[in-house]
Amino acid sequence: MSELDPGLVRAGAAAAARRRELDISQRSLAADGIINAGALIAFEKGRSWPRERTRAKLEEVLQWPAGTIAKIRDGAALGMQAAPRPAPVPVGDAGPEPTPAPEGPASLIAQAVAAAVDTCSLAIAALPSPQDPEFIERAAPILADLRQLEGIAVQATRITRITPELIKAMSAVRRYHDQLMTLGATAPGATLAQRLYAARRRSNLSTSETAQAAGVAEEMIVRAEAEEALPAEIAAAIEALIRQIN
Repeated sequence: MSELDPGLVRAGAAAAARRRELDISQRSLAADGIINAGALIAFEKGRSWPRERTRAKLEEVLQWPAGTIAKIRDGAALGMQAAPRPAPVPVGDAGPEPTPAPEGPASLIAQAVAAAVDTCSLAIAALPSPQDPEFIERAAPILADLRQLEGIAVQATRITRITPELIKAMSAVRRYHDQLMTLGATAPGATLAQRLYAARRRSNLSTSETAQAAGVAEEMIVRAEAEEALPAEIAAAIEALIRQIN
């Protein structure tokens, strides 16, 4: 997986959190000609950067001042990006209500990841039985999304403080990934990635230990479980190990 731009991850997560706060759906943004669903998902996951005109439209819908998205990417304080709200009216002799602490990047990224995980969980619930011929094909994009979400969460731990929300979001991603990979391994058309993952988990092996047992580099085990293409001899060595430890 390629290295994510921390600023882009931060901006995408902030936009996703703000969209949910305002109860704006991806479908409505596409229907209004603001941004299509695919481009929005890629932006919110930190994979792509919208054009300036698209960012301007998004900022208007999100009730943000012009240029906010770029400022967030450049590291501006996220808590200052929301549209201004009226000051609280004092009651009696009581002083003004304290201003809530602004949400930091970790909190916003955790919110974005958690929302995406919820979508994945619904998609998993809608999957047919592993014995169904369509199971592997339908599970593939969900697993790809979960791997992407884990990458975003891990990247977030490197650019900001690790919070309980971020830990919970990362835990949820890994839990669903583990469940779906293990379930996929029981399907008749299980991929090498799914069979390797399930065999490794059953044997309580780390990726490093699995690599040593197979006689390959650890990177090859990571790539295999991410459904990446492998040299034929590497795939054969992994297949041999799976047969041995199953």
